[in-house]
Amino acid sequence: MINIAIDGPSGAGKSTIAKIIAKKLNIIYLDTGAMYRAVAWKAISLNIEPNDSERVKMFLDALIIDIKYIDGVQYIFADGIDVTNAIREHHMSKAASDISKIPEVRLKLVDMQRDIASKNDVVLDGRDITSYVLPNAKYKFYLTAKAEERASRRVKELAEKGQHIEYEKMLADIIDRDYNDSTRAFAPLTKTIDSVEIDSTAMGIEEVANIILSYIEEA
Repeated sequence: MINIAIDGPSGAGKSTIAKIIAKKLNIIYLDTGAMYRAVAWKAISLNIEPNDSERVKMFLDALIIDIKYIDGVQYIFADGIDVTNAIREHHMSKAASDISKIPEVRLKLVDMQRDIASKNDVVLDGRDITSYVLPNAKYKFYLTAKAEERASRRVKELAEKGQHIEYEKMLADIIDRDYNDSTRAFAPLTKTIDSVEIDSTAMGIEEVANIILSYIEEA
């Protein structure tokens, strides 16, 4: 199986790059971040704070997260409800970060991710893919960019979807999430020694994708 693992901080362009790689190689793209957002969505729908580990664990075992591909587009379902668009609201980023700190949540989703990767050629992106989810993946990359650039990208991306967030707030949120993701006790964001680091601050999407593809083609 071809397993490609891409890690990096929020707003580095991991998902966009991963989708391009998957399309060019004609393999599956698995949006692991969306899975955490779906769990956070479920918590919020039950009026549970995403960082309330005890209450989250009460519904976690029964929660069913489905990933479906319809006409080549990935959709995320939580207990049968299509949450694909709802989980992309800006506040869901912080909620996903909070809920991802709960070990039981990570264990549940990692089991799903590993199972999918064991049966399919896939590209996975996240924060602990190279270090924890797929430590033996043949192709491992760490995609990063300066926080200011990542904040600008996110503001523009959300504006195109009709969501307007002030740059200063976005930058503060990204810095906060970077800290949360890199300091959590269980499976934190980290760059593994065998990952190829790519700083995309001054690069375009296609340029980054081509760099990754060049490493894969050489191997």
